[in-house]
Amino acid sequence: MAEGEELIELKFRTNDGTDVACSTYALSMNVATLKQKIVAEWPQGKTVTPKSINDLKIIHAGKVLENNKTLADSRITFGDLPAGVITMHVIVQPAIAKNKS
Repeated sequence: MAEGEELIELKFRTNDGTDVACSTYALSMNVATLKQKIVAEWPQGKTVTPKSINDLKIIHAGKVLENNKTLADSRITFGDLPAGVITMHVIVQPAIAKNKS
């Protein structure tokens, strides 16, 4: 991370309440890179496991974050809360295999 770069502390919560990839991130980081980190740090032994970044959806303030945008572009905000950790939801939604007819 570059010196003087704006940072934000994030954690990602799965549907079973487990927190993943809790860390400080640069606002210039793109969502695809963030998803790679989440996939790499996914807890072992879960029944549902993402195989790639395309299997994940990150939700913040009711919006699904787009892979090609940075955290700053996604307008990650604290709102009226004091500075602290922002919790986002991460959903595993594997791509559906196309059946040949």
